[in-house]
Amino acid sequence: MSNEQGSHSHYKRSLGTVSLTAVGLGSIIGSGWLFGAERAASLAGPAAILAWVIGAVVALTIALTYSELGSMFPKAGGMVRYGQYSHGSLAGYLAAWANWIAIVSVIPGEATASIQYMSSWDFGWAKQLYDGKELTGTGVILASVLLVFYFFLNWFAITLFAKTNTAITVFKLVVPALTAGALLLAHFDSGNISGNGGFTPNGWSSVFTAVAVSGIVWAYNGFQSPLNMAGEARNPGKSLPKAVISSILISLVIYVALQVAFLGAVPAADLSHGGWSSLSFNSPLADLATAWGLNWLALLLYADAFISPSGTGMIYAATTSRMIHGVQENGHLPKVFGRVDPKTGIPRPALVLNLVIAFAFLAVFRGWGSLAEIVSVATVISYITGPVAVMSLRRLSPNLPRPVKLRAMPIVAPVAMVFGSLVLYWARWPLTGKVILIMAIGLPIWAWYELRKPWAELKPHLMGGAWMVSYLLVMALVSFLGSKKYGGRGDLADGWDFVIVAVIGLLFYAWGVGSAWRNPSLVQAEQELTAAAEAEAEAEAEAEAAGEAGEADDDRREKATAGV
Repeated sequence: MSNEQGSHSHYKRSLGTVSLTAVGLGSIIGSGWLFGAERAASLAGPAAILAWVIGAVVALTIALTYSELGSMFPKAGGMVRYGQYSHGSLAGYLAAWANWIAIVSVIPGEATASIQYMSSWDFGWAKQLYDGKELTGTGVILASVLLVFYFFLNWFAITLFAKTNTAITVFKLVVPALTAGALLLAHFDSGNISGNGGFTPNGWSSVFTAVAVSGIVWAYNGFQSPLNMAGEARNPGKSLPKAVISSILISLVIYVALQVAFLGAVPAADLSHGGWSSLSFNSPLADLATAWGLNWLALLLYADAFISPSGTGMIYAATTSRMIHGVQENGHLPKVFGRVDPKTGIPRPALVLNLVIAFAFLAVFRGWGSLAEIVSVATVISYITGPVAVMSLRRLSPNLPRPVKLRAMPIVAPVAMVFGSLVLYWARWPLTGKVILIMAIGLPIWAWYELRKPWAELKPHLMGGAWMVSYLLVMALVSFLGSKKYGGRGDLADGWDFVIVAVIGLLFYAWGVGSAWRNPSLVQAEQELTAAAEAEAEAEAEAEAAGEAGEADDDRREKATAGV
């Protein structure tokens, strides 16, 4: 048995469909619902409603590709592995790095959200926690305390995590639904929808930008949490796709309801100078509740500002530790980060590493908005390997069992690649360039582990990952040259820029699928899956034989009794 198999045997397969759906919902409904409605409205006005729908469609399309991959490879840290299986170490590392950056930075983001809401409390010390743009020094200290809290909730056992998270998720579903209903009943000004520049006051480009950077991608990115905990799923083939799709659809209903309620509840006076772009709430939903006399709701929201983000922070602390485990098994971190405590089933060294990185992010990015932008763009970059990997593996390993296999995947996968490319473009220059630069910062770690290999061994990994490196460079260039509506120089005409991005997505999709190869990671994964299937079949045969033997003993006893 390999070291990898041994480490995975320490994970406890105790999560069912309900628990995994709670993981997905708990990740999606975190700080995004507390701030996303205001941030999306400030960018897109009433058309923010459509931004949530577009975001859900993008997330669902991409999630379908990852559901097949997750059911094929039910291992901890799932999403950091698929690119490695299909294209080798370079593409696999870049995808894992982007995914990890996107997820680990959510943890301090959730802590920041809680403290930012606390700053609206009617106490002098509370108002000193946030200066309107970012947390103060005291605010950072309190956010750090929350990070430690998330850490210890994950330190002990996966069963404690599951029980705690399911209870928190129920609360997180009830409070947003109650908030939307209460605000709609308290005040709904239809003039907010038709006035102040109309339904799209800042044009359609602002709607697409809202999808990319307002926290919508941040929110829906939670769909991958069940996939990252696949190693602890009881029946991953059935439970993973159900959990992923259900969590996106349920959260879509909640987010649209909240957005509609927010749009109607904003006092007209707040829009009289500058329209939707002038919104500047510290605690958006709680501030509106107070404005319309719903003090009980404001108090509930202040409480939930700790519970919702803390629940999400706890989940991401768990899933990122599994991702670190996956990166280590890909060969790009020291072995210590692959250790799983045999008693609790928790990868504790990985938890410690993520805590340290979360502190670093909190020190640099102290505002929810700045973190939301970084997370969103890094998330989109991590998405592009899913559509390419799923079709690549259909070509490379057609006989591998696929508990989830969508007939329309040959159409869904390239469409998902186009959607991901468009969202990356919508994020606007220079943000796209900054996050792509962050991707490059991680390359020295890959180089430390890979460049010492002989050229003959290294070359296929470089060739297999060339498409992804080239894609990021080309997308950075297109973003720089793109429409001024998306922060570019204006060299690409409106409308044609979307066409060019879509074509680029399809071309790199074809290159990516064509450059996949049967690398050692894929071969090892195939061997492990085959061995696991044989062991399961042998166990079933033994159980069946034991059952037949038991029935024979019962028959003999009955005959003996009858003879007496």
